[in-house]
Amino acid sequence: VARTEPGPVFFDRGAPDTIGYLRLCGLPVPDHVTSAAEKFRYARRVFVAPPWPQIFTQDEERKQTLDEAERTFRSVTGVYAELGYELVPLPLAPVEERVRFVIAQTGLR
Repeated sequence: VARTEPGPVFFDRGAPDTIGYLRLCGLPVPDHVTSAAEKFRYARRVFVAPPWPQIFTQDEERKQTLDEAERTFRSVTGVYAELGYELVPLPLAPVEERVRFVIAQTGLR
């Protein structure tokens, strides 16, 4: 579906995230998940949002502790790096600044 969209498409999660979560939980990674992560690739550059301790809060939607979020981030980004993606951390800044950063990095405007 994304291939039919005009212009770039941004995804929030992907198969590499699943591998990271499974590893974090000490669970085996099924071959079909590994195959999907290798076959269904994204653009080489992947923007990642590191945990931001100064604004981190737990709530109904964010059930992880900061420590869990940091371990999850390391596990998931480790998988993307293993798969050859270029990880670009988003700045710890307001949303508007993050948007400007992504636009500048992608050359969208």
